Amino acid sequence: MTRILVVDDVEDIRVNLSEYLTLKGYEVETANTSAEADEKLRENPPDLVLLDVGLPGRDGMALCRSWRTDRFRMPVIMLTARDAVDDRVTGLESGADDYVVKPFALREVAARIEAQLRRANVHEKRILEVGDLTLDLDGRRATRAGVEVKLNPTTLKILTVLMKRSPGIVSREALESAVWGNETPASDSLRSNLYLLRQAVDKPFAHALIKTHPGLGWSIEE
Repeated sequence: MTRILVVDDVEDIRVNLSEYLTLKGYEVETANTSAEADEKLRENPPDLVLLDVGLPGRDGMALCRSWRTDRFRMPVIMLTARDAVDDRVTGLESGADDYVVKPFALREVAARIEAQLRRANVHEKRILEVGDLTLDLDGRRATRAGVEVKLNPTTLKILTVLMKRSPGIVSREALESAVWGNETPASDSLRSNLYLLRQAVDKPFAHALIKTHPGLGWSIEE
């Protein structure tokens, strides 16, 4: 299911968007501060973000800019009361993909979301790269420094999730959900497969790419 993060400090806007988008079939998570939004996105990146510009503290433009700097590629649609051309240009230059001016119609927001998701799917990168590690999503083949990395289907799924969300940290819950869905895995299944993944991806090489973040999860980064 497509996940959307709605970030706005106005409760009515969060509730209205959340209820409407849930009825449209999306999984919706909300945040009312830039700090909360940043934490949720880095823990489990969504497929798309609706981001208010006028957040208290760090504003939406600065937040979006930091995500792009850290290579988070999901579409971001800015929500703002600022309608001047310069404001729209600044929002797009910060890394946003689209710009919706308040007050807005929920149908318009839904249409903008659908357009961005279509575009993201069309342009989805089929070759993932982290450092000297490359994963061909279509060929289901990984190589590191030109050497093929042998993976079983489960470790391939784990590697795909980690590389798609790199350099973000992926929680245990998010990894288990992506790999096993609603089926509860055996208690040591994730740990065992992460061990196998590290043996294949990291052990034969000079430096490790897969990192453990105690209490948070795992990431893969150069």
